[in-house]
Parts: sequence; structure tokens; C-alpha cells
Amino acid sequence: MSKNKILISLTTIVLVAVLIVLLISPKDNVKKTTKEEQPKDLFEDYYTKASELLQNMSIEEKIGQMFLVRYSNEAEKQIKNYYPSGFVLYAKDFENETKSTIKEKLNKNQSLSKTPLIFAVDEEGGTVVRVSKYKAFRKTPFLSPKDIYNEGGYDLLKEQEYEKLSLLLDLGINLNLAPVVDISTNKNDYIYERSFGKSAKETSEYVTNMVGYSNDLGISSALKHFPGYGNNKDTHTGIAIDERSYETFLNSDYLPFQSGIESKVPVILVSHNIVTSIDNKYPATLSKTMHDELRNKLKFTGIIMTDDLSMDAIKKYADNKEAATLAINAGNDIIITSDFINMYNEVKQNINNNKISIDTINMAVQRILSWKLAYNIIK
Repeated sequence: MSKNKILISLTTIVLVAVLIVLLISPKDNVKKTTKEEQPKDLFEDYYTKASELLQNMSIEEKIGQMFLVRYSNEAEKQIKNYYPSGFVLYAKDFENETKSTIKEKLNKNQSLSKTPLIFAVDEEGGTVVRVSKYKAFRKTPFLSPKDIYNEGGYDLLKEQEYEKLSLLLDLGINLNLAPVVDISTNKNDYIYERSFGKSAKETSEYVTNMVGYSNDLGISSALKHFPGYGNNKDTHTGIAIDERSYETFLNSDYLPFQSGIESKVPVILVSHNIVTSIDNKYPATLSKTMHDELRNKLKFTGIIMTDDLSMDAIKKYADNKEAATLAINAGNDIIITSDFINMYNEVKQNINNNKISIDTINMAVQRILSWKLAYNIIK
């Protein structure tokens, strides 16, 4: 065989080999990238430790962990007998108190609880301030994030949020039920004063920053009110029916929540609105379809929390003593309630009646314990 023929043959072999590599490699690369980029659950690093803690808990302790209870003078009794996950403090709980008395009270509560407690407030700023309402805690109440941003942009907002969150942490509060991420640009909307008051894109950027401030300081934040309040009325006083299209949520209301999820927000709070394009039967808090949106479409793996199940918007469901059961079976991890003992007993009874699976309880409590571990509430 001539040298030219040998050279041509070798060249042909090389070209064929290169072509095979080009045809095969992209597929392999896609597989490897997909596997490597598969995101972990938010608290996945803490699941093993949480499972160990879970194994040593009674069913009564597990049920208690699924409730965030309105704070009252019954707190110590509730801790000893019903094992709540924690408490929500309202403005009246700070009235006539000082920083030192609140710290002493919350520290005492913590010392009584087998599993360390969540202490939460709605310190949004503006129209909703539970702590800074009183001069014992701050000379003037915190302004709304919207007003702070309009005055000094993100530099001033960061400064004010750091001050706010540091105050809460110093008092023993480890969850701020904020920010409000509902899209509202109409001053006539019920939610406008509490919102950022800007477009979905601008609100999404705001959420990224706000979640970042909280995570920087190690305090949990909670986005509210999923799936987005829109121009609906106040659910404290009755049912709100949201008849907007599903596309509106996909293209607008969901965007700030997606931004928060990407920024590793630990908690999302669900509203009581009935969103007809997603579930025309149940309020969002009690809707499995709505929770599937949050878990499956938005890929949220953190804590899903109800708004207070004792609100008027839920009472037609609470009358039959099934509200907490519906909430748990819908996919909520934690129920906020002002009617703790009745709802606790309801859940316990319906576990015994097989209306609530113990697997559902275990999954939620494992996630709750993992959250507490991640944020150093459980040391």
C-alpha cells in the first residue's frame, strides 16, 4: 500500500473517531450536568439529625410541633402539656413591657420546652408593627419598606432591616413574619400599604434583598401571602374570592415567591383567599391543589405555614372541627392558630381515626426540626 493511501486511511479513521465523539459527548454531558445541578432540599443537610430527634418524640410532641400558637398567659401550661412548635406575639404582648422583661419571659418559656421554640412577630414596618410600636423598644416605629426604599433605596433599606432584625434577635424572636410580597400598585387595594407597591419584577428584586438580609443575620423570614393577594379584601373579616386568571399568577404573582425560593427563604405563608383558577372549592390554606403549586411548580422544599386558621375566612370550615385536618392534609407543615387546644385535640383524634396519616405528620415534623437545626434554634 502506498504512503498516500495509508495517510488517507489514517485520516479517515481519525475523522470517524472525532465524529463519534461529537455525537456521543453532548448526551453524556447533559446527563452529568443534570445530575450535578439537581438542587438539594433547603434543609437536606439536617434531615439525618432531625430523623434521630423525631424517633424519640411521642405522637403528642409531634402534633404540638405542627402549631404556632397565639401567645397568651397560658403559654407555660401549653408548653408543658401540648408541646407547641412556638408562639406568635402580637402588639399587646409588648405593651407595658421592656426589652429586659420580654427577654426574661421568652427565655423562661424556652427553658420549659423540650424542643426549642419559635417566637414569631409580624414586624413588617409601616401599618403593621408589633414591637417598635412602643417607645420601650424603639423611639419611633419602623417605616414600611416601601417608604424606606423610596427615601434611600436599598442602602437605607438594608440599614433599617439590619436594625430591625437585630432588635428582634436580641429579644429572643427568631422568625419575622415578613416580608409581604404581594403585587399591588393600586392605592385602593387592601394590601397596598403593606406591599412594596411596585411591579412584579421590582418586587422580585426586593424579595431577593430582604431574604438576603434575614439570612445574613440568621433570622428566619416568611414570604406572604401565597399565591398573591392581588386586589382582594381582608380575609380577617370574611372570604375573599380571587377570580383572576391562572396566567396572572404565572406571569406576575408567582415571580416574587420564585425569587425568594431561589434566595433560600425558609418559610412561605399561605393566604385564605379562594383562587378560582387553581381551586374554586377551598381557601388556599386548605387546598391541596394550591400546595402542589408551591411544592411541584415552584419547587419549594421549606416550611409551608398557614395564616391564622381562626380568621373569619376559615370559620365556615372550622365549624365542623376539620379545619386543622384539612390544613395538614393539604400540605401545611405549621398551623398558626388562636384556638390551639381544640385544634390539637382535633388532629390527635383524626390521627386515631386514620383521617390523617402518621407519615404525613412525620414528614412535616422532620422538616420543622430540620428548619430549627438550620437556623440554630435547636443547637
